[in-house]
Amino acid sequence: MSAAPFAIDVEGLTKRFGNRTVVDGFSLQVPTGQIYGFLGPNGSGKTTTIRMLCGLLTPDAGRGTCLGYDILRESELIKREVGYMTQRFSLYEDLSIAENLEFVARMYRVPGRAARVEQALERLGLGARRAQLAGTLSGGWKQRLALAACLLHEPKLLLLDEPTAGVDPGARRDFWDHIHDLAHHGMTVLVSTHYMDEAERCHALAYIAYGKLLAHGTARQVIEAAGLSTWSIEGNDLMELARDLRRRAGVEMVVPFGEALHVSGRDAAALAATMAPLATRAELRVREAEPGLEDVFIHLMQGLPDAAAAARRP
Repeated sequence: MSAAPFAIDVEGLTKRFGNRTVVDGFSLQVPTGQIYGFLGPNGSGKTTTIRMLCGLLTPDAGRGTCLGYDILRESELIKREVGYMTQRFSLYEDLSIAENLEFVARMYRVPGRAARVEQALERLGLGARRAQLAGTLSGGWKQRLALAACLLHEPKLLLLDEPTAGVDPGARRDFWDHIHDLAHHGMTVLVSTHYMDEAERCHALAYIAYGKLLAHGTARQVIEAAGLSTWSIEGNDLMELARDLRRRAGVEMVVPFGEALHVSGRDAAALAATMAPLATRAELRVREAEPGLEDVFIHLMQGLPDAAAAARRP
């Protein structure tokens, strides 16, 4: 099959479990060779969407393609060309690293199995630990093993479901170096994450909440589309100030960021007028700041109180 311009091209995907709609009219296009970040709170429908894309779940409505294959009629063909790394480590803990990779290679009927396993061991730096039982590995090494297993059959699309949860910063950095190397060589990657620094390392982003796509594009496009004006305040007794600010004109969101408050709203003039008298107070350091992804995503979530309540209901 010839290469499609979009590795993922879906429209109106919907999935219900009983009377609860988990994914609601989801549409997305992911260009081939991109790293696409998939963000959203727990229970937002990210994992369900990923499973529909790779053929593990059938949508109740919607249409589209993954790697050029129809997601409704050709799910078995999609599975052969997708590497899917789940949230939880899913390999055998009582087998060694090499034994796990050999088992996965047999499942996929990988040609030249022994050579391919050796390549995977070396590529992910696992060669020296090949005989170590998977159950004795740290989170970062388990992550490497899981990624190696996903790559054995040379997939065209890699679906990573919160792959760095519970992994230390050094291992996270190494993991992302591997991901960028894969994308550089033409692989498409869809990765769900809760970490804003990881989101900023993606070529583009999609933000989903309670089954609906709320924002998508590059990090800069997502920030600009939100239309937020943001100010930073540093000083003493900030929590008391935060309570007061939430009642002021132009203030839609007040969030602590380390030793500062980020105060945001969409009415830039009203917010600037509220900040003006604070800027004259000697004990405060007040400045206009660039809104970040975290500011935008917190703001998006604040606009969905009814959806959030519905999502929490059994």
